[in-house]
Amino acid sequence: MRKLLLLALLLPGLAFSQAYPSKPIRMIVPFPAGGPADIFGRGLAQGMSGELGQPVIIENLGGVGGVLGVDRALKSSPDGYTLGFNSGSTLSIAPFSFTKMPYDVKKDVGFITLVVRVPEVVAVHPSLPVNSLAELVAYARKNPGKVNFGSAGGGSITHLAGELLKSEAKIDMVHVPYKGAAPAVNDLVGGQVQMGIFDVPVLLGHIRSGKLKAVAVTSATRAPTLPDVPTTAEGSFPNVTSDNWYGLIVPATTPAEIQRRIHTAAMASLKSAAVMEQFAKVGGLASPGTPQEYASFLASEQAKWSTVVTAIGFKEQN
Repeated sequence: MRKLLLLALLLPGLAFSQAYPSKPIRMIVPFPAGGPADIFGRGLAQGMSGELGQPVIIENLGGVGGVLGVDRALKSSPDGYTLGFNSGSTLSIAPFSFTKMPYDVKKDVGFITLVVRVPEVVAVHPSLPVNSLAELVAYARKNPGKVNFGSAGGGSITHLAGELLKSEAKIDMVHVPYKGAAPAVNDLVGGQVQMGIFDVPVLLGHIRSGKLKAVAVTSATRAPTLPDVPTTAEGSFPNVTSDNWYGLIVPATTPAEIQRRIHTAAMASLKSAAVMEQFAKVGGLASPGTPQEYASFLASEQAKWSTVVTAIGFKEQN
């Protein structure tokens, strides 16, 4: 009788766990289609779909530097049917740079895994008469306030990287925020803005075609897809580092067994040859890990960017 009672108590939980997922899952990417977040999010989703036996459908929701989409994901029903594909800035910069935040990273976020790490590159429009980081700095010093740089939004890594360069190089450039990397890069290619620091994947094709000039990579080492482009450290600005990254999250109250199921599917996707190759082709390094490793990595990123935000005195009025 006691065994039967115990089994009766366990069956509902087991059935709940085994039933998931029983319908399509949506993954909110907090930037417009065509940008780096969208590229990596779709790659991850495709791999997870096969593992989960249900479609993982991308929903692009841009705005407020990615915070809007992350907030929507975190405030969704905690049933595993809405996932959040976050950029680094939404968890490591926004909490320190925005005057108010709609979510609390410590309380509201269920960490699944770090997904991908991505080097960034400083690129300029060909109309700008510079071919190196040193020449860009010299030109900006001679023309204060006349160089505009675009970003994926106020408080994003692409914005703070530009602010960090301004601070370190002691130059005056004008920030132009966009609702995502894709529209910002479109205007950079069109010459509406002269400079930008973006993920390698979204700029690579334009650099190779000659529509943009790459002057420096903001990583500790050169990017494999841009081996001839020196790092910011090689250009005498070692403190200007801004690797971007993306992760997978869910509402913190999502049942543990469902979070484990999502994590298992994400691991299988990120460790598959197809996804690793797909990421590598556009300059991304697949970075699967445990939820604990993700939380630890985020803590180190928050320590880094909170210091930068304080040093440059930036606050985004959102």
